[in-house]
Order: sequence, then C-alpha cells, then structure tokens
Amino acid sequence: MKFVVSSTMLLSHLSVVSRVISSKNTLPILDNFLFRLKGNDLEITASDLESTLTTTITLDNVQDDGAIAIPYKILIDTLKEFSEQPLTFEIDPGALSIVIHSENGQFNIVGQPSDDFPKAAELNPESTISVKLTADIMHNGITKTIFATADDEMRPVMNGIFIELTEEGITFVATDSHKLVRYRRKDLQVDKFSSFILHKKPANLLKSILVKETGAVNLEFDNKNARFSMSGFTLICRLIEGAYPAYNQVIPVDNPNKMIIDRLDFYNSVRRVSIYSNQASNLIKLGLSANQCMVSAQDLDFSVSAYERLNCDYEGDEMEIGFKSAFLIEILSNISSNYVVISMSDSSRAGLIFPHQNENPDEDILMLLMPMMIGA
Repeated sequence: MKFVVSSTMLLSHLSVVSRVISSKNTLPILDNFLFRLKGNDLEITASDLESTLTTTITLDNVQDDGAIAIPYKILIDTLKEFSEQPLTFEIDPGALSIVIHSENGQFNIVGQPSDDFPKAAELNPESTISVKLTADIMHNGITKTIFATADDEMRPVMNGIFIELTEEGITFVATDSHKLVRYRRKDLQVDKFSSFILHKKPANLLKSILVKETGAVNLEFDNKNARFSMSGFTLICRLIEGAYPAYNQVIPVDNPNKMIIDRLDFYNSVRRVSIYSNQASNLIKLGLSANQCMVSAQDLDFSVSAYERLNCDYEGDEMEIGFKSAFLIEILSNISSNYVVISMSDSSRAGLIFPHQNENPDEDILMLLMPMMIGA
C-alpha cells in the first residue's frame, strides 16, 4: 500500500486520536495506530480497549488497499519535526515495513500485524437507540458538567456524566457528592425515555473534538456501549454500568435567601481571599446581609486572615455560610453569565448557584454546592 499525505494534516488527526492511548497499556499492540487504506480513504484508529477513536482522511494519491499497525510515539515525534510538506508512505503489510519519504530523506519504521489490533465494540441492533443532535448541545453539555465528575473507585457511576433523554429535552448531570451540576437543553426531544453514563475519559475526547465541529452528531447507544459519529471522527466507548443516584432528590426546592452578584467580582474576590484560608479545610465564609456580601477566610495556624466586602442584591435573613473555596471557584469559572444567583435555605443545606440570565433560552443550568461547617 502507498499513499501521499500532508505532514501537518496527518499530525493534526493523529494528535486527536492519540489521546485515547493509555500510558499504561496492558497490550503492546495498543501502543500503535491502526492504519487502514480503503480506496481513497485512510482510516486511522487508536484504542485503549474501553474506547476506540477513528478518524478518516480522504487522499488523492493512493495505491493498493491494506492495513498495518504503526507505533504511535515514533510516528508523532517524527511528524512534529516536519514543516508542511507532502510525505509518501510505502508500506508492506506482509513484511511489516513502513518507509516514509520526505523532501530530503527517508525514515524506516517496523509495524505490527493489523490483525493483532483489537476490534471495536459492536452495538446490539435490537436494543440500540439512535439520536441526532447538534455538536453545540453535546459540547456544552460535556463542558458544563465534566468538572464535577468524581474519581471514586468504590462508586464508578460517579466517574462519568449521566445523560438523560426525555420528551422534554436532554439533561447532563455530574456530581462528586460535594458539588452537582445539571445542564438541560429543551431544543432536543425524543419519543422514548432513555439514559446512560458516559465515562469522563471519552467525554474529554468528545469535548476536544466537538469544539471544532459544526455539523450534527449521530449518537447511538445500547446498555453497554455508545457510538458518536461526527464529520471526521467516530468514537465507540464502553458505558459505565449501574444506577445513577437520584440527583433530583438532593436539590433543595425551598430557598428563601437569595443573592444576585456580579460573577467576575465575586470570582476574583474568592480567589484572593482563599489564599488566607486553612490549607486543610480550604474554608471560605460568606456573610450575607442587605445589599452586602462579606467574603472572609482565616488560618489560625499561621495567624493570617482576610476579608472583602462586595455589593450585591440580597433578599432574606442575615446569615453566614461556609463553602470549600476551590469548589466555589470551579463553579463560578464554569458559568458564563455576568451575574449569578445563589439561593440558600440555611447554612447547613446546599446552596444553588445558577446564571441570573441564561444566554440561550433553550438551556437551563443549575449548580449545587454542599456547605461546610463554619467551625471547620
């Protein structure tokens, strides 16, 4: 098999696909890309057994179909050193030889048999559910929630994003039991209720691909695997099995104390004041009274403290509530509106944080943060 390809084009595709490859692969073949030439289409695949990502490049100058596995690291490291130029690949799958011809030289690599590369998972056609949605919905849903996923070996369902499809729309949920994010879109409806849990690794892969996608995403899933088909990439991944927590039950509904505050001012203040919080607890306190929010922190071990007063629109009883500053900063950085609303019932129950005004009328985002004991 033989083909000519742009060095920068090939590198850009390989850079995306290589994110699947694990640094601790159990099988040596997984340290390779699978190159498969069919007609004018060059398919490049990488896998970690749990996820398989394939990209397709359409070429003009090709000869003979074939397939071979090529070590990913030496290939990517070589391509990084080239300026933009056409590269000619001459591959003998039988002899496992790969010769790359550049403008000024030749590079020889030893490949692996393509038959050793694991096959991608197949979906059960009898139980597969198919949905077409925009790249924007999928990208925003992942981006707004993935930071709230957990790293919990005891509860693997918390290590992914729960995606729920109903007649009312699509909902993305993530939680690590300290914070929870629920992102809803009303501009996608399905006839039948369905749901699945997408692990954070394939979710991150999708996030990096979807940021450049403008077309539709074809989503297909059964009870074990999901397939995401986009214009230049196809991702097949194993889903997390198990029942996701009943997230709606932890969202408080009666929250009479409500603060509206400039998000950026609040975010910057929390970042500054949190420097003075205790490193173990990371506790920051919010003192709320009429039209004023006092952000404070102290570390008695080092006799340091700080506070800042911010103007806000506050309705409710005077109260003081504590949060883990790192979590609060994370939440505020993942809301894009100019003003945020924080609604609370009391200092011992979760606070709800959401945009004062959604940028898109079809979206609804809510973030929940559990409080900390003031004496912590």
